[in-house]
Amino acid sequence: MKTDGFVIGDGAGQGSLKPVKKIVQVGLEGPLFVIAGPCVIEDEDICRQIAEQLLRITQKVGLGLVFKASFDKANRSSISSFRGPGLEKGLAVLESVRDEFDIPVMTDVHETCQVQPVSEVVDCLQIPAFLCRQTDLLCACARTQKPVNVKKGQFVSPAEMKNVVEKLRLCGNDKIMLTERGTFFGYNRLVNDMTAISTMKALGCPVVFDATHSVQMPGGLGTESAGNRRMVPVLARSAVAAGTNGLFIEVHTEPDKAKSDAACIMPIEWVADTLRTCKEIFEIVCQK
Repeated sequence: MKTDGFVIGDGAGQGSLKPVKKIVQVGLEGPLFVIAGPCVIEDEDICRQIAEQLLRITQKVGLGLVFKASFDKANRSSISSFRGPGLEKGLAVLESVRDEFDIPVMTDVHETCQVQPVSEVVDCLQIPAFLCRQTDLLCACARTQKPVNVKKGQFVSPAEMKNVVEKLRLCGNDKIMLTERGTFFGYNRLVNDMTAISTMKALGCPVVFDATHSVQMPGGLGTESAGNRRMVPVLARSAVAAGTNGLFIEVHTEPDKAKSDAACIMPIEWVADTLRTCKEIFEIVCQK
């Protein structure tokens, strides 16, 4: 079964929002798009600065933008790690970014009780990789009728994501994206199998490639994850060449000071060149 193209930001779904002007087209045959923002909401000013720069870059390059930031990072390595401002304050920041820049926004949900209030503020719901098989969470997100982005678990094969897609569809939602973000390879290491993109696209869903979390080394620093951000542009280019429909890139104005995934997150200064090159590759691939 093939997922027809859909739009992020049109206000559709339960708790529907006023449509944003800069909607994003998503589909197996659609244009390349990018999901980007800081890993976690640190404060409103940082989110505004990043959103403003990302919007300027993506408009110049000619790519649709979905702004993403998490109100809570519920699976940090250490209990003492910064998790975010929480649901209420985090949603207020996302709503502010959405309204000021007229762009669609996305965030993670970790529990079924979060789904309804989050769906009233964001344009797309994301299910984290470690929760990709949680049936109740998947179905709660599906029932909002908002687009749902599910990150493939590091412990799940691409073919097994068929079961995830089936859960969402049986709960009445066909606006599905699947995100590849690497597979466990021994301790503290992720690797990418680029054939996963083609395998998951065969399930009828657009596939997004998470270039920043793919360079993560989970728990590599003991109480936090290590990573190698220099490889983010390399993997992004590779994924586009392999046929990904969208890119997921977490960015920061001062990456070394980021409160989450500092070793992986991309400097905002790298984004324009990376996206420009990726779009050129995408256009070559689409000509075939």
